[in-house]
Amino acid sequence: MSGTLYGIGLGPGDPELMTLKAHRLISTANVVAYPAPDSGESFARSIAASALPSGVREIPIVVPMRTDRFPAREIYDGAAKEIAAVLETGQDVVTLCEGDPFFYGSFMYLFERLSDRFPIEIVPGVTSLTACAAQLRRPLTSRNDVMTVIPGPLPDTQIRQKIDQAQAVAIMKVGRHLARLKALLAEMGLIDKAGYVERASLPEQKVHRLIDLDAETAPYFSMILIYKGEEAWTLPPSYSS
Repeated sequence: MSGTLYGIGLGPGDPELMTLKAHRLISTANVVAYPAPDSGESFARSIAASALPSGVREIPIVVPMRTDRFPAREIYDGAAKEIAAVLETGQDVVTLCEGDPFFYGSFMYLFERLSDRFPIEIVPGVTSLTACAAQLRRPLTSRNDVMTVIPGPLPDTQIRQKIDQAQAVAIMKVGRHLARLKALLAEMGLIDKAGYVERASLPEQKVHRLIDLDAETAPYFSMILIYKGEEAWTLPPSYSS
C-alpha cells in the first residue's frame, strides 16, 4: 500500500483562514512538502508554521522566481520523484499550497505528475479572490452576471475584450503591470468601479479604490476587482488601510 498525497489549500495568508481539515492534516503530518523561493522564506510554510509538528520531515520545492517555465518543469519533475519515493514507503505526504490547490495553485504541477500512480486528496482553501472581495467590502457577482478572472500580464487587447464580455472582473498577477492596467481601465471608463487589494488578510494588507492608488507597481499578491453589472454596488469612499 502506498501513502496518500494531500494537496492542502492554506488560504490567502491569515493562518486562521485555514480550514479545520487543513489544520488537522498538517498538525499530524510526518512529511510536509511546500513551494519555496530561491531566496527568503516560503510563504506557504509561514502560513502553516504554527501547525507544523515537532520533528516533521520537510521537503522544500525551491522554484526560482523566473518567467521561463522550463526550469520550473525540471524542478517539479525532481520534487515529484522525491515525493514519490516517500509515498512508495507507505507514508503520506502533506503538500502545502497558498490559496487553493486548483486555483492557480502550485500543487497542480505535482498532481499532474503523480495522480496516475498514487491516491491523492485535495483539501480546498479560501482563495485570494474571495479574500480580496471580503477586504474590499463589495460583493463579487450575483444572479446571472458573468465573472471573468484575467491574468494581468495578458496584452491590453485581450484584457479589453474579456472585460467587455463580463459583468464582474478579477485581474490577478498585477505586479509590474499596474500602471498599464490603470491606464487601460481609465481609458475604458472603469477605473472608478475598480478596487485594489494587496496581501489580503495579512498584517501588511492594503486596500484602495484603484483611482486613489498612488503607485506604479504592485506586489505579486495583489488583485484588481471590477464590478460593472446591474447591481447598485459601489466602493466605500475610502479605506482605513
